[in-house]
Amino acid sequence: MISIVSLLVVLALSILVTRIATVALTHTGLSHESAKFQARSAFTGVGFTTNESEKVVNHPIRRRILLLLMLLGNAGVVTAVSSLILSFVDLNSSGAVVWRVVLLVTGLVLLWTMAASRWMDRHLSNIVSKALKRYTNLRIQDFAKLLHLAGDYQVTELQVKADDWLAGRTLADLGLRQEGIMVLGVTRGSGDYLGAPDGTTEIKGDDVLILYGRAAVMRDLDERKHGFKGNMAHHQRILDQKKIERQEKAEMSNN
Repeated sequence: MISIVSLLVVLALSILVTRIATVALTHTGLSHESAKFQARSAFTGVGFTTNESEKVVNHPIRRRILLLLMLLGNAGVVTAVSSLILSFVDLNSSGAVVWRVVLLVTGLVLLWTMAASRWMDRHLSNIVSKALKRYTNLRIQDFAKLLHLAGDYQVTELQVKADDWLAGRTLADLGLRQEGIMVLGVTRGSGDYLGAPDGTTEIKGDDVLILYGRAAVMRDLDERKHGFKGNMAHHQRILDQKKIERQEKAEMSNN
């Protein structure tokens, strides 16, 4: 009985630890889903290798969070397995086995329900955020709110290919701002990063652009190729953006 209770306590603490780590990683700039994935990967030790994982490891605060998760995860997995084994050894009757199985399954269902609860997630996130702000030096920022990621607006990466409409031209020539797109940064193929590039910055093949704007426009930009059709798509997007700006101004005036 004590071993099953110990197992459920370990699992509950594991869920709590990964939730805290998810909130902490979110406050370093990761999206909620990415933070949840990285936290669970580090805690369970599965070690997925992705481009996003490299960005997490290269960030000093995120790296410290993941290292702590790995240490806690190793201890938690060993304890959980040991408790599970001890729960079903030296049982003298089938009735005892059934009782412990029922207790274990009930506890797991309750923990799963709590883990999947949005209400629990929202309130726990608020508590963790307040604790991090009070007891740590971690910079608490709501990046979605800061960047006004509402409606169709988002921040995304765009990989530039040699035959893309973007390649071989400066930002001033491209006039992306007229389409409602802001270039926040450029990562060169060599790995060098240029933040807040100006109009003289030339976009090259193999560059990765960090863009802010409407999702539909950035999808169109990603598919746009050199030539007449690419230029026509650019001009059409400019007209669309002017129409949107007029609508937004009209709505603000009405309010």
